[in-house]
Amino acid sequence: MEHFYLSLLLLFVSLVTFFFFLLFHKHRSPFSAPNLPPGATGFPVIGETLQFLSTGWKGHPEKFIFDRMIKYSSKLFKTSILGEPAVVFCGAASNKFLFSNENKLVAAWWPESVNKVFPTTVQTNSKEESKKMRKLLPQFLKPEALQRYVPIMDTIAQTHFSSLWDNHTHLTVYPLAKRYTFMLACRLFMSVEDVNHVAKFENPFHLLAAGIISVPIDLPGTPFYKAIRAAKSIRKELSKIIRERKVALGQGNASPTQDILSHMLLTCDENGHFMSELDIADKILGLLIGGHDTASAACTFVVKYLADLPHIYDAVYREQMEIAKSKLPGELLNWDDINRMKYSWNVACEVMRIAPPLQGGFREAINDFTFNGFSIPKGWKLYWSANSTHKSTEYFREPEKFDPSRFEGEGPAPYTFVPFGGGPRMCPGKEYARLEILVFMHNLVKRFKWEKVIPDEKIIVDPLPIPAKNLPIRLYPHKP
Repeated sequence: MEHFYLSLLLLFVSLVTFFFFLLFHKHRSPFSAPNLPPGATGFPVIGETLQFLSTGWKGHPEKFIFDRMIKYSSKLFKTSILGEPAVVFCGAASNKFLFSNENKLVAAWWPESVNKVFPTTVQTNSKEESKKMRKLLPQFLKPEALQRYVPIMDTIAQTHFSSLWDNHTHLTVYPLAKRYTFMLACRLFMSVEDVNHVAKFENPFHLLAAGIISVPIDLPGTPFYKAIRAAKSIRKELSKIIRERKVALGQGNASPTQDILSHMLLTCDENGHFMSELDIADKILGLLIGGHDTASAACTFVVKYLADLPHIYDAVYREQMEIAKSKLPGELLNWDDINRMKYSWNVACEVMRIAPPLQGGFREAINDFTFNGFSIPKGWKLYWSANSTHKSTEYFREPEKFDPSRFEGEGPAPYTFVPFGGGPRMCPGKEYARLEILVFMHNLVKRFKWEKVIPDEKIIVDPLPIPAKNLPIRLYPHKP
């Protein structure tokens, strides 16, 4: 119902804008540039945004892409989404071109909705903020740090399953997967462990995630309106934590290297300036989103496909129990154990191929350039789609079939499997995500088998893929 009202609102705004466009517009349309890729631009202002979003709401996000690939071009087509003239790049060669030309021909771009949710990007821009984050993160995502995270993740996972899954016959997976990944992010990024403290952030997060990539209409009832208010609520709690950490660092009660929050508070730029409290809050907020939403979607779909495919579950169970039986009583998982979970990771990769948590990504042309014989003007927005390769018969045989063996040996061809993007802007948290997903799988399968309560539950994308009813399941604990 919310999507219906949003659709009506977008149509009304479009018609009003078009009226004023006809009365007052005197400038050349950006779509009149010569030799543009083929395509359609939809309604004034909102363009094809509604079609772009609604195919996800209906459970077929790839339909927007594939329909236009068939109609216009299998490599690229023009459109207008989120208020911007855009070219959608499709296929492995297009992915390679975009990923290889980072900061040469293209640069990161985020929709205006993102800039409005994060106030500090107004002072610089989302591209500059992204660069800052990539300088801050390596210390906390390098192999030595990741190895230290494994037993911490296992401890949190054990507590999560014993308190929220054990002794239940029925439960709903997606909210619990979000709670697990959110607890990990709070503990590892800010050293926040208290469940009640975490809950103050957790409740507004689904509103923020649903609205951050949306049409930036700040009116009551719209996803964007809810996202802005959720971000303010979370930022308020983060500010309290930041002030408390400042005091603890000053008194020697906190370690400068214990987490990324301490690092942010103690790191200055080349001019000797330290980040403001608001700046740090925005960056932590961005990290919580990045370290929480995509991984929770992946964990949820792992549960779905292991329920759908008993033979896959059995193979994962055998691998994980072999690891579990090698541990002493009370011994936690370690880095070597993670590296033994090869089949389980192949399964997780196949889950992310079929239901990519990251549907695609935006870039901006920073120079005029030509690709595949078409001109791309400077300033145009570019969008690459994971589904254009993940679900294409050109790159994956029987793409709708669940087949973890695709990832054995050298795995898929370069630039065809892109759940984490690629090139210089590949998600820096890829290895972190691998750990949290595998630790989740280990603790899940060694405790339970399960079945779906709704056998044919619809999948929607808004903006991440999620089961429409959040995946209710019936649990069958393993006998001791």
